[in-house]
Amino acid sequence: MNPPATLPPPLRRIAHLDMDAFYASVELLRYPQLKGLPVVIGGGRRKEDAVLAAGAALPLEAFARLSGYTGRGVITTATYAARQFGVGSAMGLMKAARLCPQAILLPVDFDEYRKYSRLFKQEITEIAPLMEDRGVDEVYIDFTGVPGGQREGGRVLARLIQKRIFDVTGLTCSVGVAPNKLLAKMASEFNKPNGISVVHEADLQTKIWPLACRKVNGIGPKAEARLAAQGIHTIGDLAARDRAWLVAHFGRSYGAWLHDAAWGRDERPVVTESEPVSVSRETTFERDLHAVHDKAELGAVFTHLCERVAADLQRKGYVGRTIGVKLRYDDFKSVTRDQTLPQATADAAQIRRAAGQCLKRVDLTRRFRLLGVRVGSLQRLGPDGRPVPLELPASDPGGQRSLDLLTEPLF
Repeated sequence: MNPPATLPPPLRRIAHLDMDAFYASVELLRYPQLKGLPVVIGGGRRKEDAVLAAGAALPLEAFARLSGYTGRGVITTATYAARQFGVGSAMGLMKAARLCPQAILLPVDFDEYRKYSRLFKQEITEIAPLMEDRGVDEVYIDFTGVPGGQREGGRVLARLIQKRIFDVTGLTCSVGVAPNKLLAKMASEFNKPNGISVVHEADLQTKIWPLACRKVNGIGPKAEARLAAQGIHTIGDLAARDRAWLVAHFGRSYGAWLHDAAWGRDERPVVTESEPVSVSRETTFERDLHAVHDKAELGAVFTHLCERVAADLQRKGYVGRTIGVKLRYDDFKSVTRDQTLPQATADAAQIRRAAGQCLKRVDLTRRFRLLGVRVGSLQRLGPDGRPVPLELPASDPGGQRSLDLLTEPLF
């Protein structure tokens, strides 16, 4: 009797799922009367936002408009209707008010966003348990061995997950399915919102190479400018360069990675358990502040930031040795300073003392618009209460191996 034929291993199918305009979409569940309208989410809750408790019963004329906004707040996200006016994330609210004065302005509500984040991720893991959490609104999923994960290149399973998330939360998402994380993340942007895109290895030249280099997660503005200076504008241009040439011009590690990325190579696994590399909190002020003239206000904000970081660490069971600060001046230039302590800590007072020493090493004669506090070199507390160094995988240029906790405005 002949032995049974051995089936070939299934093709590797990795999905990147990205929620569509997540924060704004959550707000539209609460205020369905705003659907289809330009809506901007940003800044802290203000006195005039007290009327928002009326929810779906609130008439349109009662919502605050961008045209009446004065302050230094920053946009967290915006609906697709608002984006058509050039409004986008990280833009100052004053600038957005000039571009789209009729847009409705809502304050951020991170508790609500976290609630929906937990909901959609729970639905995913019930269908496909190998999921890597990449933040509040995006994940990677390993479709390879999941029933339906190979059908139509993964489209069938992606459609099922989309439907389940919508049925449970009322939210839409976009999914890219490809042989690896690198290509899946690019694919998830192809058909937003509420789209599914499937990329196979044979699609590299037709679907990936015509894209701008910046579409590769890991090629930022500085690298993009350096590539452009060498006449490299698309991923296809990058793929045409020899690996040795890229290594000579961009270094052994990054140059080799650029070559692999251009050819769609990425062996990173979907990691179900990851450790944060740092924890941070920051806030953008409603007006530029000065270390001398606004000493009391800044001191209170600084203390509060340190306390919030300490609370985050304690809640997650971490301590950290590297304490740092971040300032953004009134000309939008940013500076960071940090120092490493002899022993790791999650104590607010110790964090404030160390962060205060960092502040002494920056120019405090100028006004600044943003202040942040960060704790890195994290260690997890073991059962005996002693810190245990994290065993982190080697970092990759294609993105952080894990994410900081959410940063949010304080006022």
